[in-house]
Amino acid sequence: MIVASGGSRDWAAYYTKTGARPPRPNLLFALDRFEAETSDTPRLAVDLGAGGGRDVIEMLRRGWRVMAIDGEAAAAEALRARSDLPVGASFETKTARFEDADWPGCDLVNSSFALPLCTPDQFPLVWQKITYSLNSGGRFAGQFYGERDSWAGREGMTFHTQHEVEALLLGLEIEFFEEEEDDSKTPRGEAKHWHVFHVVAQLRLG
Repeated sequence: MIVASGGSRDWAAYYTKTGARPPRPNLLFALDRFEAETSDTPRLAVDLGAGGGRDVIEMLRRGWRVMAIDGEAAAAEALRARSDLPVGASFETKTARFEDADWPGCDLVNSSFALPLCTPDQFPLVWQKITYSLNSGGRFAGQFYGERDSWAGREGMTFHTQHEVEALLLGLEIEFFEEEEDDSKTPRGEAKHWHVFHVVAQLRLG
């Protein structure tokens, strides 16, 4: 889920446009790490800002149970309408803002380009909920927007320096950390300078 302007019809068009795109590389990295580890039970993932389901579908395809959370009801509708939902997939959807949502302990919290949409006053609570919900050995996969992003300063969004991102990840083992900075367009066709930190981090076993 990325910043939008407009109502539910606008969101529906956005999810249609982006839903067929491949899952995020850092999510694939995290899933591959899990597959290299032994597990006797199906794992549970929480996808914050699930959007049209591009990441959810990949987790379901690999046998995960998924709770898909998004602030827009159109996201749940788009996910459930997908023709590529695996047969027998185990998932549920919730429509709620992250600071208001409840979710159980889980093995993975995935949030692709959605955490920056938290307001600065709510971000610490949401991040605490994420880290507290991770089971031992669980992982977070997601993105943070950097201070040189062209959206920096937008009302209602949160941005971080690299030092601030690293401080958030204290207590987690960083397995994937990539800083991206380039110019391109958003899925809505808006020219944008991107400054993004792509992350996978694991809660240390113990």
